[in-house]
Amino acid sequence: MGKEGYDDYRRYKLDKVENNRETLVLHSFRPAHEVGSKDFGDKLKSIVPSKGQLKLSSKEISRDEDLQDSRHWMTLKWRDIKVGDIIKLRRDDPIPADVVLLHADGPNGIAYIETMALDGETNLKSKQAPPPLAKNCSSEEAIASCRAHVVVEDPNIDLYNFDGRVTVDGETLPLTTNEVIFRGSTLRNTTTAIGMVINTGEDCKIRMNANKNPRTKAPAIQFITNKIVIMLVVFVVILALFCTIAYQIWSNRTESKAWYLEGLHVNFAQIIIGFIILYNTLIPLSLYVSLEIIKVGQLVLMSDIEMYDPVSDTPMTCNTTTILENLGQVNYIFSDKTGTLTDNIMKFRKLSVAGYAWLHDFDLQEEAAKLEESREGDKNREAEKSEKKKGKGIMRYASKKKTPARPESVRKESAMSSSTVRPSLSIRRSGSINLWKSTARPSKAQPEMRTEDLLRFMQHKPHSVFTKKAKFFLLSLALCHTCLPEVQENGDIEFQAASPDELALVKAAQELGYLVIDRPAKSITLSYPGPGGPDSGEQLTETYDILDVIEFSSKRKRMSIVVRFPNGRICIFCKGADSAIMPRLKLAPIALQKKNEVSRRSSKRKSIEAEEALRRMSESSPRNSMNFNRPSMSSNRKSIGGRPSMASARLQPIRDELDTWLRRQESDVESVSDDSGAYSPRVSMARPSFGSGDRRFSTMSGVSGMERHVDDMIDEGLVLDDSAVFERCFQHIDDFASEGLRTLLYGYRFLDEQEYDGWKKVYLDATTSLVDRQNLIENAGELIEQGFDLAGATAIEDKLQKGVPETIDKLRRANIKIWMLTGDKRETAINIGHSARICKNYSTIVVLDHTTGEVETLMASTLLDINKGAIPHSVIVVDGQTLSEIDNNETLALLFFDLVILVDSVICCRASPSQKASLVKRVRTKVKKSLTLAIGDGANDIAMITDAHVGIGISGKEGLQAARIADYSIAQFRFLQRLLFVHGRWNYVRTARYILATFWKELLFYLLQALYQRWTGYTGTSLFESTSLTVFNTLFTSLAVILLGIFEQDLNASTLLAVPELYVSGQRNASFNFKVYIAWMFMATSESVIIYFLILIEKHNKTIISFLGWLISVGGWFLWTLLLSLVFTPGKTYPLYAIKDGFIKGYGRNLLWWLVLILTLAALILLELGVSSVRKAFWPTDVDLFQELQKDPVVRGRFEEVLRREEGASPTAGSDLGNDNDPAAGSGSGTGAGPDEATRREGEIQELLNRPRVMHVHTHGKAPHVTHDDHVDVLKSPIDMHDGSSGNIAGAHQQQFLTRRKVSLDPNIGLGSAGDARGSLDGVELNIRRGEGGR
Repeated sequence: MGKEGYDDYRRYKLDKVENNRETLVLHSFRPAHEVGSKDFGDKLKSIVPSKGQLKLSSKEISRDEDLQDSRHWMTLKWRDIKVGDIIKLRRDDPIPADVVLLHADGPNGIAYIETMALDGETNLKSKQAPPPLAKNCSSEEAIASCRAHVVVEDPNIDLYNFDGRVTVDGETLPLTTNEVIFRGSTLRNTTTAIGMVINTGEDCKIRMNANKNPRTKAPAIQFITNKIVIMLVVFVVILALFCTIAYQIWSNRTESKAWYLEGLHVNFAQIIIGFIILYNTLIPLSLYVSLEIIKVGQLVLMSDIEMYDPVSDTPMTCNTTTILENLGQVNYIFSDKTGTLTDNIMKFRKLSVAGYAWLHDFDLQEEAAKLEESREGDKNREAEKSEKKKGKGIMRYASKKKTPARPESVRKESAMSSSTVRPSLSIRRSGSINLWKSTARPSKAQPEMRTEDLLRFMQHKPHSVFTKKAKFFLLSLALCHTCLPEVQENGDIEFQAASPDELALVKAAQELGYLVIDRPAKSITLSYPGPGGPDSGEQLTETYDILDVIEFSSKRKRMSIVVRFPNGRICIFCKGADSAIMPRLKLAPIALQKKNEVSRRSSKRKSIEAEEALRRMSESSPRNSMNFNRPSMSSNRKSIGGRPSMASARLQPIRDELDTWLRRQESDVESVSDDSGAYSPRVSMARPSFGSGDRRFSTMSGVSGMERHVDDMIDEGLVLDDSAVFERCFQHIDDFASEGLRTLLYGYRFLDEQEYDGWKKVYLDATTSLVDRQNLIENAGELIEQGFDLAGATAIEDKLQKGVPETIDKLRRANIKIWMLTGDKRETAINIGHSARICKNYSTIVVLDHTTGEVETLMASTLLDINKGAIPHSVIVVDGQTLSEIDNNETLALLFFDLVILVDSVICCRASPSQKASLVKRVRTKVKKSLTLAIGDGANDIAMITDAHVGIGISGKEGLQAARIADYSIAQFRFLQRLLFVHGRWNYVRTARYILATFWKELLFYLLQALYQRWTGYTGTSLFESTSLTVFNTLFTSLAVILLGIFEQDLNASTLLAVPELYVSGQRNASFNFKVYIAWMFMATSESVIIYFLILIEKHNKTIISFLGWLISVGGWFLWTLLLSLVFTPGKTYPLYAIKDGFIKGYGRNLLWWLVLILTLAALILLELGVSSVRKAFWPTDVDLFQELQKDPVVRGRFEEVLRREEGASPTAGSDLGNDNDPAAGSGSGTGAGPDEATRREGEIQELLNRPRVMHVHTHGKAPHVTHDDHVDVLKSPIDMHDGSSGNIAGAHQQQFLTRRKVSLDPNIGLGSAGDARGSLDGVELNIRRGEGGR
């Protein structure tokens, strides 16, 4: 209880931090007679306080702009804000309460609001005060004289709707979400804004969506423990009743006939109470107290440096110790998107123009250059350390000799700079061949040429048709947006954008030479390279007049801008989703035809991959045990005769089988190429790279080589072929989308003055209409957004946090289902689903949309297909509105939850915080034996975090609200691997072992008391002296089980991270269930009988600390015995127990007593080892198998290699387990391999492929087996190449010692999908028998 109180106190302190934040309020006192007044003007009459009543903080006085207003504005804490207060907000200030916007300094009175913490959307929302209010609230004096009456709705949870009205000067206007700002938002791109508070505290929308009465969380293992304790209570009563009845029988037969027992009979009530007291300690009430002690120890050990984020300086934080073991039993994860999976950073990644796709990786090249510089600096420091040993000399040298920094031209371009941001060729040559890989399809080659090649081509052939189209497309990027440039103090230009997508596009245009240097109200000023190209130094500046902007909306899915070129021509640029732009193209029929062809090819590719995935799933049989003799695993053991041990050769088949199985689990279905030449410039340009799989222009010979081949880079005939351009462009868009990139299509059209003037009148009437303005604007846009020419397409990467896709793959392998719950748009959520590998390339994505009216039919058909096994991987996508419709229909709700518990993943978009919590609660309560985990980083995630069994907050960019309220907080999503697979599983196993060991020792000890009653006439006489019996649990046995519960490690961290399938044991309660409990109690009963009638336990996989605990406990008993010998009164006789000098002069000197003790311990050890050996030999568990495997250094190296590969510090291709001396030998190309290394590797692989491969399959009427011909040059693994003899020896011993092994002639054997692994170790089938002669 005290610990729970401390946890609550910590949360209380964190709440105080939030409530003590400050904001500016227009008045400093509230007269009592005015409290509760609803008249806006009356509340503002007393806004000018006296000098004695006004107290300004030093922080407020320090602001120059507020010195003049010091009589009016003051700083108040959030907790003191009341309804009706007038508050002033500055740029980047969080909103302290729900407010009605009164005035904003933005253009046209617009304030830009970031609602990422509310709904997960990264786009800024534009809010505008009602015009009469904005006009009458521009200053403090105007606010004071304003007469307005505001009426708003009662507090509710709806974040997407608001009903209210305001009456100003007799005019009544509606209040909607466009005029109201909710708490949890942040003011962006706006200097100041003024608003009136309408809801505070728990009445705010964000708090209404939170759980008002969060449930008390308890560990899942506690429910089983409580049931066992109740069972033990019943057992104690039954045992006491049995002994009481036995006493009555003994009394009638013996006590009544014994003259020396006359008058000593005990009645029934007293004897049964005595037995209950004697056996009451069999109920381990101390277990709950000691359990809190071991959880504190587990908490200390969870301070893992591997879960520390050095970038944000954030460690893992544990806000509660109550549910530590729940981390090892999770089977459902509910994750937010923005800030949890993504990094809130958009990067322009690819573009398609005139039928050619280009990869834009300037940012990655810059990072590679910085990494190279840091490595060079490290090498210089290491060299200096080897020369100079003294620290002072090293520091002096480092201060004098530093690696020169890269020039500023490699970074951002200044306002009037003539150079573009283009990394040098040396960066590309020095780095890896592929700097960017798709997170959704990491095995897919990147055949696009780079944008630096595009710039070179445009410079070399400035008058070609392709160059003109490319320049116009780059001009589209630079003009079609709403970003505002801001010149910084250092001369660099930063942009303020309404969405990160637009920011990424404008920055990409800047990096490609088209820089927006100014944007007044109605024009855009561009700076771009002259005809000579970027290297010529000539920079042109032009101003384009902005005539009209048709804003983006979720219904239109596009935005347009009408500009007048410097030459007077009028052009409309339009960008949006391909589904919105394609029907509006001038050649729409041809575009639609080519789009359908690309879609058919894409569907065919997905069906082939789905069939392959189904085939692998059908091949996956239930897990077969890995049976092997334990002595053969001792790789370092020497034979008795002094010969070298053959254990290493015996282990080779196991290593090979394990390596094959791991590769199968780590790999996915290979992508089927369907580009149909969409990336090939010409045959002469397609130089295949065997090492990387790319078909990309080679710049190895420098710029001169580029000039020789520049004519072959672009086919001008293809550029002029509209049909080919459409087909290739839509193929590019399809590939971009399959890689998890967000695509946009660009179109343009030139207008004549007459057409524009006619449309302008219609558009002006629409924008000034007071009725149905939005629909009129959209209808006006339809009139002009027609007949576009295709400019090109872009692909933007919503960057994920580091390690997110790999973490999700491993979570899926651990039989954990991933649900992504976000408030963002459906298309964005699906793109992130692909990037994070929640959706696979071959996934069947079922979109439930209530507007189609086919929700029930679609759910029923999908449910049937899943039950038939016709879908390899299924994902349900549902939006918040559809979810509300489902919740309101009981039939749909039942069908929906029957479906979602069967699918692999669920994506819920446009979900409110309360809907997120509702989904978590439904799964928690409706799915039996489910243990849910919710993870998020914003205030909108608090409700689901508190509703889940385990809540994890991420200290992200949306704030610390989630991290404060959660049970645990981490800095990065990838730390979830270590938190669950390592610490979660360890804590579960430790807690389970502690509870079992506690029950075991209690039953073992007190059964001795029960057995002793047979020889004392069931009179309740204790076998043990009362003082020793009192401290039995405290002094003698507590340390052994407590240390076991704190330090137990059954498997290494590297093993658990490399094999996530081992996590399944916690989900199945394998370490603690009634079956395991009965087994332990059987052992306790057997050992109790042995101890009693013959008056250590195996330390396998125990730490040295556990052994010390046992040693201290045993030694403590002897010390306790010596202590009793000294403290008891000398000369007094103790007839029942030989205490005084009993050990020193009595039984301690009796050789027979020591002999019985040794024999008893030997019998117990033999029983424990015998039972354990038989169980592991005939019924081994996954843990038993991997405990043996991780002892082998080569296997352990393979596990550790998986971790290094994920961190990017090791080769990308895994090493085979075939070389004892160098586990890393033979690895494939890594991220740091250069072109020379890749060329050498290509030659080696080609040489291997040219060698003859001989494999004989013999049947002899039995199962097929394989033999190798030692005289033939056999294809070996890369490791075997380093030591040819080892491969032959391994093959010989494989034939000699392998008695049963699955053999397949399918060339695809061993390739598996991470999604195929549902928590079982499929495909592992080994049975090794020892050779003759004891080998």
